[in-house]
Amino acid sequence: MAKALIAMSGGVDSSVAAYLTGQMGYECMGCTMRLYENDMIGEDLLGSCCSAKDTGDARSVCERLGIDYHIFHYETEFEEKVIANFADCYECGMTPNPCIECNRHLKFHTLLERADALGCEKLVTGHYARVSYDEGLGRYTLRKAVDLSKDQSYVLYMADQKTLARILFPLGDQTKAQTREIAEQMGFVNANKHDSQDICFVPDGEYAAFLERYRNKKYPPGNFVDKHGEILGRHKGIVCYTIGQRRGLGIAWEHPLYVTGIRPETNEVVLGKNEDLFTTRLEAEHINLITMDEIEGELRCSARIRYHHKEQPATVRQTGKDRIEVIFDEPQRAITPGQAVVLYDGEMVIGGGTIIS
Repeated sequence: MAKALIAMSGGVDSSVAAYLTGQMGYECMGCTMRLYENDMIGEDLLGSCCSAKDTGDARSVCERLGIDYHIFHYETEFEEKVIANFADCYECGMTPNPCIECNRHLKFHTLLERADALGCEKLVTGHYARVSYDEGLGRYTLRKAVDLSKDQSYVLYMADQKTLARILFPLGDQTKAQTREIAEQMGFVNANKHDSQDICFVPDGEYAAFLERYRNKKYPPGNFVDKHGEILGRHKGIVCYTIGQRRGLGIAWEHPLYVTGIRPETNEVVLGKNEDLFTTRLEAEHINLITMDEIEGELRCSARIRYHHKEQPATVRQTGKDRIEVIFDEPQRAITPGQAVVLYDGEMVIGGGTIIS
């Protein structure tokens, strides 16, 4: 019997994924990744995905399913690959997506290595997405979930062919309501548990305060300027702001002001009108292509520039081995360096990369 390692957060999705994998005939083993300790992030872990309650819930589900359960410690890897990168990006004026980096480095690399060591053919997560093999393309493909309101294909674009061949997403073909119904039928302790919404290591959502604790320093104030360099006021530190932000600027002006740029080299935050946030072009690097090895010529597709953004028609060119240029048919608002741009052909993910400009 083939073995499967189930990544379990303690939530309802990964718990039902474990159950469904067993129904497929796999010999299952549950695990939780311990990613950080209290002193690493300066916060109480209560309510985060590394809390004692979450690991207790995951263990309870495994006991109910009659499968082994393990806790694996990856605090060092998580700090190096995810938390430090998160801090570096903010200090460089970017707005990162740490969930993507966690998937890239921890779930789909480190945990796959652990699956190998345990003799597990498959790695299973509770993501809402679908993987299948396309005979015409001769490649594994990643597609949106049936439940589009829960679709997580955007944060999975970095999965390469080797990874997709080994990943199972049992929830991709069902709705969230069906997932909760299964959990209730199975008597899982977390059947009605709320979904986590925040970044796991910043559970209060106060990014700037987290960065000051983590880096053990205060970020210097500087000037708010307009696009011509005229000083409009003083900001509280560049890590407090992101492209498109309006609230919390502390400036009364004749028209609403928005963050339109961040200049770490001069410690300036650029403010402008809402219309200044719209542009048709972006560049991205650290690309991963799923449906092809490289983009030849111009590719027509749709592109999404943030998790909750509706993808828009665009033309894409590959401008280097690890870089693409995306030109949208219509201007898009607040394209933000550090976020991912993900390319779609209908429900299929073509690939994506990290926005740099």
